[in-house]
Amino acid sequence: MAYIDYYKILGVDKTATQEDIKKAYRKLARKLHPDLNPDDKEAERKFKEINEANEVLSNPENRAKYDKYGEHWKHGEEYEKAQQQQQRQYQNYGNDHSGGFSGADFGEGEDFSDFFQSMFGGAGGFGRSSRGSSSGKFKGQDVHAELNLSLRDAATTHQQTFDINGKKVRITIPAGVYDGQQIKLKGHGGPGHNGGPNGDLYITFNIPADPNFERIGDDLKTSVTIDLYTAVLGGDVKVNTLNGNVNLKVKPETQNGMTVRLKGKGFPVYKKEGQFGDLFVTYDVKLPANLTDKQKQLFEQLKNS
Repeated sequence: MAYIDYYKILGVDKTATQEDIKKAYRKLARKLHPDLNPDDKEAERKFKEINEANEVLSNPENRAKYDKYGEHWKHGEEYEKAQQQQQRQYQNYGNDHSGGFSGADFGEGEDFSDFFQSMFGGAGGFGRSSRGSSSGKFKGQDVHAELNLSLRDAATTHQQTFDINGKKVRITIPAGVYDGQQIKLKGHGGPGHNGGPNGDLYITFNIPADPNFERIGDDLKTSVTIDLYTAVLGGDVKVNTLNGNVNLKVKPETQNGMTVRLKGKGFPVYKKEGQFGDLFVTYDVKLPANLTDKQKQLFEQLKNS
């Protein structure tokens, strides 16, 4: 089995920090995502590669195993344990029987898979023991995927359907999920080895910036433009929220950049039904343009009064 360099796939050095790995993966995932590259088999292949690389390198424990065992990181320790167990059995057998089995080769009837043979070259030469098969049941490979959601989608509880390994998987996405949040669907990853359990499916939510709202935790920030006359004299202005427009009373002598809070008009709190953050509205006072001579005279009078 050819060596797979996950660091090279993500374009990072082996000394890269976890934050470096995260940034590299997300940059490539956005570039190679199937939604942005329909019918592009090469992009699809690379997308699978970076997901596999991220699965390993983004987890410090998995990364340490990969640095030790290479692309066979998931099964390396199990193989060594099996080898050690058979080594002990071999030594015990030799101690109990005169002459022992020094230099013996039990290659025939080999029970380790070609997967391990390609990794370790059959080191040790031990095959089946009298206790039965030494090959273990291993969990299948975990699968990582990204799901793009708009801010408004993330603000509502809704269902989405995925096609994973030829099966339709429907999930309910609770309102309030945040950018970068990851959920796990147990058993929806790759098939297990030797009857072991399937891997898991990890879905990371990607919520790009919204043109109207800035999200800060469960709160939202937005701005609204008012004319000079409304700012000076007061009045009403319509403000866009996630649930439609609301009328906002503008107090007289409102200054440019002043911010007011609309309680409960922010983002829904994750898995806390009926709870919402607040919406902070900043006033952007627009100065009048193309004044008539009469209007200019009025401003002069105000200036000199």
